[in-house]
Amino acid sequence: MSLVSPCAGVVLAGGLSSRMGKPKAALEWRGTPLVSGISGLLARTLDGPIVVVRAPGQELPTLPDGVEIAEDARAGRGPLEGLAAGLRAAGERADRAFVSSTDLPLLQASFVRRVAAALRDGVDAAVPRCGGNAHPLAAAYRLTVLPPIERLLDSDRLRLSSLLDEIAVRWLDSGWLLADPALAADDPHLDSLLNLNEPADIPTALAALASRRRCA
Repeated sequence: MSLVSPCAGVVLAGGLSSRMGKPKAALEWRGTPLVSGISGLLARTLDGPIVVVRAPGQELPTLPDGVEIAEDARAGRGPLEGLAAGLRAAGERADRAFVSSTDLPLLQASFVRRVAAALRDGVDAAVPRCGGNAHPLAAAYRLTVLPPIERLLDSDRLRLSSLLDEIAVRWLDSGWLLADPALAADDPHLDSLLNLNEPADIPTALAALASRRRCA
């Protein structure tokens, strides 16, 4: 099932992964590198181009057919630089993009669809905010946010929160997300937002996966 209007998928794979101790993009999750699994899920879910953004010169594992690769224009400048590279690569082939970090092993297609569909007229971004935490790297953005991103980068304001302060954001709480029957059935605890920052997070994600299977 694809969305009605073109929606790209952007996966940011260029982080330093300092707490994990190894590149998260290549980290094996159930036999598949994380970046390959996430980009494949987006390719099956969305109808626009799928772009993986890497750091300059970064090696990536094999990606699904058709997935494109873009590079940060400048190294070491964080996810805002990667977001700019991904949106530039999507170009005029989509009017919005679902943007994911590379470390969301339990991301569900129904979550992607729900968030992407939240971009209504007058809204520049749809960002989950659950349990008091915002999740700008499991969110949807209009491609029209590229100019403000570039202005922030030009002034060395590199925090994603700076972007969210300057654009029209629709905040998505857990109640709104789970009002979608498909998402409530697939991911009742919103484990799509669970990310792997350090080795201790891997057992937590595996336990959440086992719980999901028991409830299925």
